[in-house]
Amino acid sequence: MTLRKSVLCLLLAVPLCGAAQAQEIPRYAPPPPLPADTAALPTVVLMSYGGTIASRGQPRLNITNYGGKENKRVDPQDWLDDLPELRGIANIVLDDARGPADAPSAVYADQVRIARRMNELVQDPKVQGIVLTHGTNSMAETAYYLNLVVKTDKPIVLVGSQRPWTGLSGDGPRNLYDAVRVAASKQAWGKGVLHCMDQFINTARDVTKTKAYRVQTFQGIDVGAIGFADPDQVVFYREPVRRHTSASEFAGRDYPALPPVEIAYSYRDAPGYPIDAMVKRGVKGIVVDGTGAGSPTAEQTAAIKRAQAKGVVVVATARTRGGRVQDTPRRRDAHIVPGDNLPPEKARILLQLALTRTRDVQDVQRIFDEY
Repeated sequence: MTLRKSVLCLLLAVPLCGAAQAQEIPRYAPPPPLPADTAALPTVVLMSYGGTIASRGQPRLNITNYGGKENKRVDPQDWLDDLPELRGIANIVLDDARGPADAPSAVYADQVRIARRMNELVQDPKVQGIVLTHGTNSMAETAYYLNLVVKTDKPIVLVGSQRPWTGLSGDGPRNLYDAVRVAASKQAWGKGVLHCMDQFINTARDVTKTKAYRVQTFQGIDVGAIGFADPDQVVFYREPVRRHTSASEFAGRDYPALPPVEIAYSYRDAPGYPIDAMVKRGVKGIVVDGTGAGSPTAEQTAAIKRAQAKGVVVVATARTRGGRVQDTPRRRDAHIVPGDNLPPEKARILLQLALTRTRDVQDVQRIFDEY
């Protein structure tokens, strides 16, 4: 064979080899079609309590100033219409738990109503789990309350969004889809009330909002997430060990009202008269959110002693938002209950429920150790 013929054969072979190699690259596999038979799918109740995820804003770039009377709320049916993919993972039953559009938001009466409804829904053997949409400002508090008072092993998942449903690059649709996946997962059973946003799955006890508007806002500050709603599957890596839901001594009961408990914040030179004013108003418990490892000021310490003399139970938390408030000899001598690593708003909820059963400091301490 001449040199010219050899070069020509080589040039013709190169693209053929490239084509053969390109065919070996795996092709993108489209997602499976929605199942025709939904009888085999788990039933998930989708409860709406409003929030940013149920809000509209105009124009689409408006992701911080939305809602109000000028923008119609997102109805639960709108979620199903906008997210037909939900029907591929669960039989969705809608349950509208919103109050009137002009009603005050995030009041305790709403928590009572939602908890009562959930305690009813979980009795239905057809219900696999519940998803509750909620505004992000106080959803961690509602999650922890439900974690203590709803008696079930079934998954209850709270979800919201940092951007309105209509916002450009809104996080609501994906968050809602993932929350339903978690509620439909058998692996989520027995883990108490969960929170799912931005693919992170956190426990109700540990989750805290850390940023005002940014999407990656909810974290379990001390212990991190317990699982993830990854695109291919929902995965869990550990179990919560503190008492909750079916193991809670407060679960399955109705609490139309709770003993009044307030929060006193500590800072340099913080005075004691706010604590005195709380006692005068009839509080039964006070959570003091102290500096450092949970320390009140000298004036607050004196006011705490006056409050305790009138039967008020005092719990100490730390404004550091990380680390435990520990049971030190000084704190024990002062009859102040260390609030572990709970933020003050959650310590308040637990103290309120504890005071429905006892006012003994040692028994309240036992409750904070177990929950």
